[in-house]
Parts: sequence; C-alpha cells; structure tokens
Amino acid sequence: MNKKLAAALSGGAVLVLALSGCSSDDSSEKLNSWAKDVCDAVQPQAKKIAAANAAIQKETSDNSTPEQVRKTDAQAFQDMSDAYKAIGAAVTKAGAPDVENGEKKQRDAVKELNGLSTSYASLKAQVDKLDTKDQAKFADGLKDIATSLDKLSQTGNDALKTLEEGDVGKAMAKQESCKSASATPSATTG
Repeated sequence: MNKKLAAALSGGAVLVLALSGCSSDDSSEKLNSWAKDVCDAVQPQAKKIAAANAAIQKETSDNSTPEQVRKTDAQAFQDMSDAYKAIGAAVTKAGAPDVENGEKKQRDAVKELNGLSTSYASLKAQVDKLDTKDQAKFADGLKDIATSLDKLSQTGNDALKTLEEGDVGKAMAKQESCKSASATPSATTG
C-alpha cells in the first residue's frame, strides 16, 4: 500500500526536473538572464521535493507506524506544495521569457505550478484526516491518496514542457543551477 504511494510520489519530482533543459545552443543574453533567475530559484525547491520524496520512501520501507507515516506524508506533501508554489512565484518574478509566445508559456506554466501546489496541499489535508488507530481504514485511506497522487503525477506537465522547449530549454541547459537541479538524486524513472 505504501509502496504505491512512494512510487506515485516520485512522479512529482519529474515535473520539477522538467524545468532543466538538455541542449546547449546559443541564446540571447536576455534569455540567459531569465533562465539563470529561474534555475537559481528552482534548485532549492527541487532539493526540497527530492527530500520530501526520500522521507516518504524511507517511512514506506521502515515498517513505520501509521502515525509516523501520516506525519511524514503530511509534512512531505506540505513541502511539495510550498516548493511548487515557490517555483511558480519564481517563474512569475522572472517574467515572460524572451521567445515567441513567451507570455503565454509563462502564464500556463505558472498556472500549472500553482495547481500542483494546491493539489499537494489537498493531499496533505487528506493525510491529516486519516484514522491511524484502525490499520485497515488507514491502509484504505492511503490507497485513496496513492490513487489521487498517481493521477496528479500523470496529469500534464505540458505547460512546463512548452515553457522549456526551444531556446528557453537551451538557455536553461547552460545554467549551473539547472544542471545541478536535474542531477538531484531521486527515485524517478519516468
């Protein structure tokens, strides 16, 4: 039951790592500056999300009590909610990238990031309400949360992909902070 939760959770980290480009062609100075601002802000948030994933996976593999699992999961979901909100704020603060349809790409990405933040906050609220005294009810509750989480990790990161395609991705790939954010260890596989 918890393993499904941990597996679903690791999908969330993929979204943050999607903000790290993989190419290295030349881009404008303005775009490089934008990419540096975003990458510098994303890096600590990517670490926060990876740490939240690691905490949940540790509790999952430690045969922890329902109370410990609930506490860890709730904190992890709160951390993820905060991290996605902070990434959305960073993309907002950076402004639109200096590319065609930059404003729309920025708006869509921020909307998606804020939506993820809200979804993780909602999962935290669900975890907080789980009955830890009844093992069967707790397990059923975790299954429901894992299902919600699975859907959340499946829901599109299209806006983020759109934001980072083309010249934006190339500019981000040049940033040290994006390179280190994408190198953050996690249990993600796709």
